[in-house]
Amino acid sequence: MRWSEIPRDAKAYMLYHTLIAPGLIVWILFPLYLMETGYSILEVGAFFTAVNIIAIPLTYLFGRLFNRWDIKKGLIAIDVLDGIAYVSYGLAKGAIAPIMLFAGRTIEKLSTVLYPLYRAYEQVIYPEDKYEEIFAWHLRLPELSRLITFPVMGYILGYVYPGPESYRWAFLFFGLFSAVTVAYIWKFLPSIGREERITPRGFSFKAGEFKVLLAFEALLTLAWELAPEIVLINYVVFVLHKTVFEVTLIACASSLASIMGTYASERVPKGKGFQAIGAGMLINAFYALVMALSPPFWFALLVYAVGDFGGTFWFPFYRSWMFKLIPKEKASEFHSAISSYRKLLGLFTPFVAGALASLHPTLPYAVSFGLFLLAGAMFWWLYKARSSHS
Repeated sequence: MRWSEIPRDAKAYMLYHTLIAPGLIVWILFPLYLMETGYSILEVGAFFTAVNIIAIPLTYLFGRLFNRWDIKKGLIAIDVLDGIAYVSYGLAKGAIAPIMLFAGRTIEKLSTVLYPLYRAYEQVIYPEDKYEEIFAWHLRLPELSRLITFPVMGYILGYVYPGPESYRWAFLFFGLFSAVTVAYIWKFLPSIGREERITPRGFSFKAGEFKVLLAFEALLTLAWELAPEIVLINYVVFVLHKTVFEVTLIACASSLASIMGTYASERVPKGKGFQAIGAGMLINAFYALVMALSPPFWFALLVYAVGDFGGTFWFPFYRSWMFKLIPKEKASEFHSAISSYRKLLGLFTPFVAGALASLHPTLPYAVSFGLFLLAGAMFWWLYKARSSHS
């Protein structure tokens, strides 16, 4: 699918994600900030788990409300909350630092309550007959943005101005930058109210496949969240004795591989989506297996790139399949319910991941390896089951 063939509103939405992509470095800097100011990997995991608890019921509640409300207002709320959270991180200094950090993390977690609105917005604004092709572009542009900006920011914060004080300035910058992204949403993104969300005729809810989707979500959630970014940061910075620059190099290699994965996904023949998802899971399993073996830095960089290639390769087919199982007028409610389900499954995973990593830095990846294998086997089984009925 060419860029010129994408509808204008869909392009504007993709460019919004490209604009906010550099700010995702905060997801690296924040746990690193905690570790460099005295928190252990186990304490960081416990800290994240403590904040997780409040988000589960709120996610579903807001999802139901946005069945009626304009989804665009929810996207604005996400950026406002993230901006406040990042400013709180930047102001965390002295005796009030623990309070500001916990308050900021709680506010940021509240913004994730609204994250299902991204998927609901995408389900409506992207052409239904082009989901698989358009998600390749949806992934490609933000990864390109990260590829350009992350190494520059990583080098500055890792070697030119290293340390927690510089991280605080970065938090403040991205917190204030949210004013720009809010203005962009208000100006360029279309509103999505109830009248824009009408399920096409002929739609039928497939309860059996939806149960498979929930089982896959459980495996995938545990596979990723039992080896989260805090595990990588702990391994690279405190075991391999590198800096945030090397962590961003891994992120850049992953972005480059993800871009390649979007082009590879476009070459998968129609009707082979389940096979592509199964193959992507096996690639993710390979990444987790190698990381479990405690590789040196450059090998870790390579294998993380392989893992992200696999993740991007299967993602468009999975998202397309998910959207076809969910009625449009209930999109925000369904996606929020699935998100609450994931949050419930991942409630204690940061603490468990921290505990595993405290026993051995790469032990969490060994658990992820088994979960990815199970997830891949599930989609090969679903493909075989569909083939036998066709």
